[in-house]
Amino acid sequence: MKQAESLWFKGTLAKIRLGLAQGRTDLAIIEQWLPYGESPPLHIHRNEDEIFLMIEGTMRFVVGGKEIVARAGDTLLAPKEVPHTFRVESPEGAHCFTITTGSDFEKLVRAFGSPALSDELPPPMEPTPEMIEALTRTCRENGIDIVGPPLAGT
Repeated sequence: MKQAESLWFKGTLAKIRLGLAQGRTDLAIIEQWLPYGESPPLHIHRNEDEIFLMIEGTMRFVVGGKEIVARAGDTLLAPKEVPHTFRVESPEGAHCFTITTGSDFEKLVRAFGSPALSDELPPPMEPTPEMIEALTRTCRENGIDIVGPPLAGT
């Protein structure tokens, strides 16, 4: 059994539990810790379904225009080719497993992430226009299209 690779991906801590390192291109399991307010831009996975298994915290999702609140113990599906995003609503952050039916998201996390210097969340930082452009380009290169903004707070 190989130890999980830990990466800081945007404002999150991601541990790749199953994926390319195990010879898998059809399935990836990434454990994530996310801070309050974390919200990726509205996006579409062209090639893979994305499943979220909530461990702790509360996240508000928008999938195909429908708003869904997920809490610990909930599982949510964001099908491929359907626009989706989320926002961490619990002040203490959230902890979930992100499971994809392919390796595009894992490749994005590896390409845009950096080795985690600890098992804590990375220091907060405000994204620059250059960072946003780099993320958009890296997403596109990995089968994910940005189609809208992150979710605003409630």
